[in-house]
Amino acid sequence: MTGYGNAKGLVGNQNVTVEIRSLNSKFLELNLRMPMQFRDRELELRSDLSKQLERGKADLSISFESNELAKRSSVNKEIFNAYYEELSALGKEYNLNDVNLLDCILKLPAVMNAERQESDEDQWKELKVVINAALDRFNAFRDNEGAALSKDITMRVDTISNCIPQLEEFETKRVEGVRAKISKAINELIEQTSIDRNRFEQELIYYIEKLDISEEKVRLRSHCEYFVQTIANPEANGKKLGFITQEIGREINTIGAKANDAPMQRIVVEMKDELEKLKEQLANVL
Repeated sequence: MTGYGNAKGLVGNQNVTVEIRSLNSKFLELNLRMPMQFRDRELELRSDLSKQLERGKADLSISFESNELAKRSSVNKEIFNAYYEELSALGKEYNLNDVNLLDCILKLPAVMNAERQESDEDQWKELKVVINAALDRFNAFRDNEGAALSKDITMRVDTISNCIPQLEEFETKRVEGVRAKISKAINELIEQTSIDRNRFEQELIYYIEKLDISEEKVRLRSHCEYFVQTIANPEANGKKLGFITQEIGREINTIGAKANDAPMQRIVVEMKDELEKLKEQLANVL
């Protein structure tokens, strides 16, 4: 599910900004960008975030503003002199008079000494307060998105459910039409051959029963009701809703296969259209 949250605070006497973003994903893909001084806390932070985020492609970034506690760099004169003497000798040997040795040497390994700062427990606690504030805003964003999403999804399931009475309007006419059509064809053949009327009725009943969609309608209604009940549950049920959607799709497909009637097929197409939109939206549900 998409989401965004940020928070600012103070860690020690450093200003810190925490941002959390997420996009849709079937699984949790967590990417952390944090200062080196807190790298030893990464596993702990990942564990906490995994419990709260659950699903999505999420990025969390922690950035500090530069001040007196920021990392300071100094030149390692001993290593600098060693590089300078060696490069100067090579320059004279190969007549490289235009080489800017200062820029070259400063880019070489170990020339610059960075003062590494280690985080203490108090700093970590202060940082977690800022992270939790960003998480609260992130979850609030998700809640707002979820409320709008729930309303849209429920509306589409209701649309599918409301199509069932429309199918029933055509069912009786369809059976009568099939019976009349077959009877007419049989009557045209009576003059040419003899027909067992009892046998004909039995076959006709068997044929009409194969076109009956009563069971499919009952199951479809049940699945739609179960879907609405599940989405109203405060727990994360995205995968469960996906399974229910698959069952809804099976019943709609079976109804379409048995319909054998143009008006009913149009209603089935409408239900399939709503079902596809429903599946797209479910990708955003935890």
